[in-house]
Amino acid sequence: MLNPKQKNMIFYSKTEQDTFNYAKKLSKKIKSGDIFLIEGDLGAGKSVFVRGMAKGLGIKVPMPSPTFTILNEYKGKYQIYHFDFYRINDPLELYEIGFEDYIYSGGVTFIEWPSKALELLPESSIKVNISIENEIRKIEIKWEK
Repeated sequence: MLNPKQKNMIFYSKTEQDTFNYAKKLSKKIKSGDIFLIEGDLGAGKSVFVRGMAKGLGIKVPMPSPTFTILNEYKGKYQIYHFDFYRINDPLELYEIGFEDYIYSGGVTFIEWPSKALELLPESSIKVNISIENEIRKIEIKWEK
Protein backbone atom coordinates (compact mmCIF):
# COMPACT_ATOMS: atom_id res chain seq x y z
CA MET A 1 0.00 0.00 0.00
CA LEU A 2 1.18 3.50 -0.77
CA ASN A 3 1.98 5.92 2.00
CA PRO A 4 -0.32 8.96 1.46
CA LYS A 5 2.25 11.25 3.12
CA GLN A 6 5.06 10.11 0.84
CA LYS A 7 5.94 12.95 -1.55
CA ASN A 8 8.52 11.29 -3.79
CA MET A 9 8.32 7.71 -4.96
CA ILE A 10 10.49 5.49 -7.12
CA PHE A 11 9.37 2.22 -8.66
CA TYR A 12 11.37 -0.17 -10.85
CA SER A 13 9.50 -2.03 -13.56
CA LYS A 14 10.81 -5.05 -15.46
CA THR A 15 7.75 -5.45 -17.71
CA GLU A 16 4.94 -3.48 -19.26
CA GLN A 17 2.56 -5.33 -16.93
CA ASP A 18 4.61 -4.19 -13.89
CA THR A 19 4.27 -0.58 -15.04
CA PHE A 20 0.52 -0.99 -15.65
CA ASN A 21 -0.09 -2.67 -12.26
CA TYR A 22 1.97 -0.10 -10.34
CA ALA A 23 0.07 2.78 -11.97
CA LYS A 24 -3.27 1.07 -11.29
CA LYS A 25 -2.37 0.74 -7.60
CA LEU A 26 -1.13 4.33 -7.48
CA SER A 27 -4.46 5.54 -8.92
CA LYS A 28 -6.01 5.12 -5.46
CA LYS A 29 -4.19 8.32 -4.44
CA ILE A 30 -5.66 10.40 -7.27
CA LYS A 31 -7.96 13.28 -6.42
CA SER A 32 -10.19 15.45 -8.55
CA GLY A 33 -8.14 18.15 -10.26
CA ASP A 34 -4.83 16.24 -10.24
CA ILE A 35 -2.55 16.92 -13.20
CA PHE A 36 0.17 14.42 -14.07
CA LEU A 37 3.11 15.54 -16.22
CA ILE A 38 4.67 12.41 -17.68
CA GLU A 39 8.15 12.57 -19.24
CA GLY A 40 10.20 9.82 -20.82
CA ASP A 41 11.78 8.79 -24.09
CA LEU A 42 9.77 7.22 -26.90
CA GLY A 43 8.79 3.71 -25.81
CA ALA A 44 9.50 4.34 -22.13
CA GLY A 45 5.98 3.37 -21.08
CA LYS A 46 4.22 6.73 -20.64
CA SER A 47 0.97 5.56 -22.25
CA VAL A 48 1.12 2.23 -20.38
CA PHE A 49 1.43 4.19 -17.13
CA VAL A 50 -1.60 6.34 -18.06
CA ARG A 51 -3.64 3.25 -19.01
CA GLY A 52 -2.88 1.68 -15.63
CA MET A 53 -3.96 4.81 -13.79
CA ALA A 54 -7.11 5.06 -15.90
CA LYS A 55 -7.97 1.39 -15.31
CA GLY A 56 -7.74 2.06 -11.59
CA LEU A 57 -10.17 4.95 -12.09
CA GLY A 58 -12.73 2.73 -13.79
CA ILE A 59 -11.93 3.14 -17.49
CA LYS A 60 -12.83 -0.06 -19.32
CA VAL A 61 -12.48 0.99 -22.97
CA PRO A 62 -9.24 0.72 -24.98
CA MET A 63 -7.02 3.79 -24.62
CA PRO A 64 -4.88 4.52 -27.66
CA SER A 65 -2.20 7.18 -27.32
CA PRO A 66 -3.48 10.62 -28.34
CA THR A 67 -0.30 11.35 -30.34
CA PHE A 68 -2.20 12.41 -33.46
CA THR A 69 -5.32 13.83 -31.83
CA ILE A 70 -3.52 15.63 -28.94
CA LEU A 71 -6.41 14.79 -26.57
CA ASN A 72 -8.54 11.78 -25.68
CA GLU A 73 -11.32 12.02 -23.09
CA TYR A 74 -12.75 9.28 -20.86
CA LYS A 75 -15.34 9.03 -18.11
CA GLY A 76 -14.61 6.91 -15.05
CA LYS A 77 -14.51 7.83 -11.38
CA TYR A 78 -13.51 11.27 -12.71
CA GLN A 79 -13.52 12.87 -16.12
CA ILE A 80 -10.11 11.98 -17.56
CA TYR A 81 -8.15 14.02 -20.08
CA HIS A 82 -5.16 12.35 -21.73
CA PHE A 83 -2.99 14.81 -23.66
CA ASP A 84 0.05 14.07 -25.78
CA PHE A 85 2.09 17.18 -26.62
CA TYR A 86 4.61 15.33 -28.80
CA ARG A 87 3.39 17.01 -32.00
CA ILE A 88 2.92 20.47 -30.48
CA ASN A 89 5.24 23.02 -32.09
CA ASP A 90 4.03 26.10 -30.25
CA PRO A 91 2.35 26.04 -26.81
CA LEU A 92 -0.14 28.64 -28.05
CA GLU A 93 -1.68 25.88 -30.21
CA LEU A 94 -3.21 24.55 -26.98
CA TYR A 95 -5.36 27.66 -26.58
CA GLU A 96 -7.11 26.72 -29.84
CA ILE A 97 -8.48 23.55 -28.23
CA GLY A 98 -9.42 25.20 -24.92
CA PHE A 99 -6.62 23.54 -22.96
CA GLU A 100 -7.10 25.62 -19.79
CA ASP A 101 -10.80 24.71 -19.67
CA TYR A 102 -9.79 21.05 -19.48
CA ILE A 103 -7.06 21.24 -16.86
CA TYR A 104 -9.04 23.46 -14.52
CA SER A 105 -12.33 21.55 -14.88
CA GLY A 106 -11.86 19.32 -11.84
CA GLY A 107 -11.15 16.23 -13.91
CA VAL A 108 -7.89 14.28 -13.84
CA THR A 109 -5.36 15.23 -16.50
CA PHE A 110 -2.46 13.19 -17.86
CA ILE A 111 0.01 15.00 -20.11
CA GLU A 112 2.71 13.19 -22.05
CA TRP A 113 5.66 15.31 -23.28
CA PRO A 114 4.75 18.26 -21.01
CA SER A 115 8.11 19.96 -21.64
CA LYS A 116 6.62 21.22 -24.92
CA ALA A 117 4.40 23.64 -22.94
CA LEU A 118 5.72 23.90 -19.37
CA GLU A 119 4.90 27.60 -19.17
CA LEU A 120 1.18 26.76 -19.39
CA LEU A 121 1.18 24.10 -16.67
CA PRO A 122 0.53 24.60 -12.96
CA GLU A 123 3.56 24.21 -10.70
CA SER A 124 1.47 22.03 -8.39
CA SER A 125 1.31 19.31 -11.08
CA ILE A 126 2.51 15.82 -10.21
CA LYS A 127 5.71 15.04 -12.07
CA VAL A 128 6.38 11.55 -13.42
CA ASN A 129 9.62 10.63 -15.14
CA ILE A 130 10.14 7.24 -16.74
CA SER A 131 13.68 6.28 -17.74
CA ILE A 132 15.09 3.01 -19.06
CA GLU A 133 18.42 1.42 -18.25
CA ASN A 134 19.25 -2.18 -19.14
CA GLU A 135 15.59 -2.91 -19.96
CA ILE A 136 14.48 -1.80 -16.45
CA ARG A 137 12.18 1.18 -16.20
CA LYS A 138 12.67 3.60 -13.34
CA ILE A 139 9.45 5.48 -12.57
CA GLU A 140 10.04 8.56 -10.40
CA ILE A 141 7.07 10.47 -9.06
CA LYS A 142 7.23 13.86 -7.35
CA TRP A 143 3.89 14.27 -5.63
CA GLU A 144 4.19 17.85 -4.38
CA LYS A 145 0.62 18.35 -3.22
